[in-house]
Amino acid sequence: MRVIEIARPGGPEVLQLAQRPMPVPAPGEVLIRVAASGVNRPDVFQRMGRYAPPPGASDIPGLEVAGAIADGDVSAGNPFGLKPGDAVCALLAGGGYAEYAAVPLGQCLPVPKGLSLTEAAALPETFFTVWSNVFDRGGLGCGEGGPRESLLVQGGSSGIGVAAIQLAHALGHPVFATAGSDAKCRVCESLSARAINYKTEDFVERVRAFTGGRGVDVILDMVSGDYVARELEALAEGGRLVAIATLGGASAALDMGKLIRRRLTVTGSTLRPRPVAFKAAIAQRLHEVVWPLLETGAVRSLVHEVFPAADAAKAHALMETSAHIGKLVLCW
Repeated sequence: MRVIEIARPGGPEVLQLAQRPMPVPAPGEVLIRVAASGVNRPDVFQRMGRYAPPPGASDIPGLEVAGAIADGDVSAGNPFGLKPGDAVCALLAGGGYAEYAAVPLGQCLPVPKGLSLTEAAALPETFFTVWSNVFDRGGLGCGEGGPRESLLVQGGSSGIGVAAIQLAHALGHPVFATAGSDAKCRVCESLSARAINYKTEDFVERVRAFTGGRGVDVILDMVSGDYVARELEALAEGGRLVAIATLGGASAALDMGKLIRRRLTVTGSTLRPRPVAFKAAIAQRLHEVVWPLLETGAVRSLVHEVFPAADAAKAHALMETSAHIGKLVLCW
């Protein structure tokens, strides 16, 4: 099969088309004939040598795919009744930039009705991440008095950002988002977020103005670094800061007195190394809550550009500019 390999740590040019043996699905896995592969920021970090695959995972980059089940045992642990030939999208720990991928059955979901395989390939990594961090770890829900809690998304025009905005809004939560240009802010607003241009506005001041000085209940943070201290200022009492990336730096200063007095929570997580059972539980919640929203159009898969798989380097180069809005996808 054709794959995209990382020849050595480096820039986009180190991504090379190569041949590999087709994977053999282990017990509990299925083999997917891949039509499209999602491109994500962790793929870039892996290419640069800054994010190694977890033990046992493929060294081929790629954390999400869509295609058809080609082989594998579907007799057990199959809550969605999947069978060979069915169109699916799936979350992987690695190996997605390939014509075939072996995936735990529990991490596969049927392609939502009305979506293409290209659109479906842009779903798993983002929606698994958003659900796990915003709703499970961040606990976005109803406040003590009953009203829907609010969410601030840092980097609202990214793949994670557009998914978080749409899903929180569809479930009735006020949403605020930062972005780095007026054009990107307009996109966030079109998805029903109150947008803040972080290059020209102070997001703490704007959030507090939007909320009458109260602050937001949950912040989804992909920046970290010196943003963390400011994000504590933007949280309401009892608020939760959930960090999922460190684009602004891995170290941060915390005012523990403020944390204690205002009952704040600072937490974070990674999804890639978590066990199959953990990811399978998220898949079931997505199928129950999010897939109906995708099928009705209340939530959309936003694909910025599709590249032939052989042009993976061009997709990575674009991602590094952060000029895209939504997701990038490779097509086989």
